[in-house]
Amino acid sequence: MVEVTKGIFEASKDIYSNNKGSILRTIVYTIGHFAIAITVLMLIADVSFAVALTDAIVEPIANSVWYFILDKWWASKSKK
Repeated sequence: MVEVTKGIFEASKDIYSNNKGSILRTIVYTIGHFAIAITVLMLIADVSFAVALTDAIVEPIANSVWYFILDKWWASKSKK
């Protein structure tokens, strides 16, 4: 079991090291998106904080995955 855990930890370190910039930009984008989505939903859709929070978490997670993929693709094209 220790070998599996060590392997997962090392793989995670490699993924982070190879994608540090994209991961950090994605995290900042996601946090900002949470705040913006909650505010907009509460002001425009007149929903409760709980509903706004749920939507603000689920939808940006999907967007964050999309952004990460887009950023990796964009960076690979701009290097050429």
